[in-house]
Amino acid sequence: MPQKAPPAAVLERRYRDLVRLAYLVLPGKGKRIYRMAVAQRIVDGEFPLVGNRAARPGGRYSYARTRTRVLRRAMRPSWRLRIGLGPWLRGLPTALPDPALTLALSELEAPVRVAYVLREVERMPRYAVRDQLVELGVTDVPAVLEVAEAVGGVAEPSERCAGMPEDVSVRQAYDRAVRRRTRLPIAVATALTVGLGGTVFVMETGGAPAPAEARQGRLVTAPVRDWARAPRTLDVWPARGELAGDRLFTGRALATWSQGAGRGTNPQLLFAGRIKGVPTALLRHGDRVARYTEPARTLETLPSAGRDATMPLALGKGYYLLPPWTTQAHAPDGERAGLDDGAAGPFTVDTSCGRGPLLRLTDAEGSAMLAQLGGPVPASVSYRPSTGPEPRPVTPDSAGLRVWKRLSCALPAASRPVTRAVAWEFWAGRLPEQARPARWVCTRFTYADGGTSARATLIEPGGRHHDAGVCDAERPVSGLWWRSPAERWYYVAAGAPGLVPHAEGPVRRAGVNDGLLVATGPRPKRRPTAPVTLTARTS
Repeated sequence: MPQKAPPAAVLERRYRDLVRLAYLVLPGKGKRIYRMAVAQRIVDGEFPLVGNRAARPGGRYSYARTRTRVLRRAMRPSWRLRIGLGPWLRGLPTALPDPALTLALSELEAPVRVAYVLREVERMPRYAVRDQLVELGVTDVPAVLEVAEAVGGVAEPSERCAGMPEDVSVRQAYDRAVRRRTRLPIAVATALTVGLGGTVFVMETGGAPAPAEARQGRLVTAPVRDWARAPRTLDVWPARGELAGDRLFTGRALATWSQGAGRGTNPQLLFAGRIKGVPTALLRHGDRVARYTEPARTLETLPSAGRDATMPLALGKGYYLLPPWTTQAHAPDGERAGLDDGAAGPFTVDTSCGRGPLLRLTDAEGSAMLAQLGGPVPASVSYRPSTGPEPRPVTPDSAGLRVWKRLSCALPAASRPVTRAVAWEFWAGRLPEQARPARWVCTRFTYADGGTSARATLIEPGGRHHDAGVCDAERPVSGLWWRSPAERWYYVAAGAPGLVPHAEGPVRRAGVNDGLLVATGPRPKRRPTAPVTLTARTS
């Protein structure tokens, strides 16, 4: 079924907002009446309900895309916009905005003027302004933002300066469009028809792309801010980075992509910027994500990186491109990391084996700790204490963080890409002849292909760890032969709360205390070789 257009009140507000944007962004210090007329003419040509066009969210006439087209025309208005202004001059509002703000803005360069208006008048967040400038093709966006934020001496953007009169209405725009269509001279229509026919002929006969260009494909980018209202997929990640508007650099990245397996595809540009001075780009098509770097012009595929849009993408040198909905990034210890055009870092793992907690991301839905477990991409990790019914997020200075720092090196390096991992500390207590508590953990892995597995690990208080084999992630019970500091062999086993372990085999004097089964073998100083059958009973 066709989607309904937005309510009339929403359309009126959006129309006035767009007219205000165009009015403030237009260059020059001319009379306010002409500035307002040109601003309304620009918006009339792009607004979705002018000329009986229906507003389709996410389509060509979405508000974000309409705003981009309005800003692009207002930044560099064509001289033709001042020809035939009569319909717009006759429909001017009764009061016009105070000229103080526009006079001050006229001294700024067009990109800086746009950035200032979006930040100070529209009150858009910095990252959204950055995305909008990239969409407009502005070069050196960080520098433009810095200049805009340092602007002084501009009149306060009050309602009197920047407000738009209520009689600026989309209904008037629609009426203008109807009157202009009905009064269009037949001679002009005929001339336009002939001109358009010639244009179509020229485009169809002489405008076809060259074969080499067609094979190379073209770069595509996601519309700015589409991620805010669309499902969380890589399709909605906008192009970010200071070089996203550098067509020479992105063109070289595309050419390198096309020389390999990407020939004939149209990859999506996710990032183009400098990482520690190295020009770097991320390109993506389907599940394939590749990193391009200069000056060597190398292209490296990131395995499995394109399967989960909630995970960051490696930019190199410890930096990561974060999902656009990320609001904060922290190191595992809680230190806040800088966020520049979606790139954050450098992040390092503070363990001897190079595996462990890496960074913590926060968005509107909460926070998640990501860990490097030896696979090609970080995995989201959580922790469940022995008395907790559900996994908890891993936070700085928490038991979960301490467990994962030890557990990451105790577990074997992942042989398959892991997306999620839950560490359930199902038992904690003292082992024989020890004063400090040990931990028994069942770790459940979820892989990028949808598969799962679980493995048990016994972690001693001094840091020694023992692989205890597979475990049931829902009702874990695990046991193994363990040698004490006095070099005596014990068979120890534990289960989740509510389960009592029971062992059969070469064990003697088995007893359960505080949830831990402890048994000895026929010879305390020698490890038995016969298998032990371990079961669990409900307490």
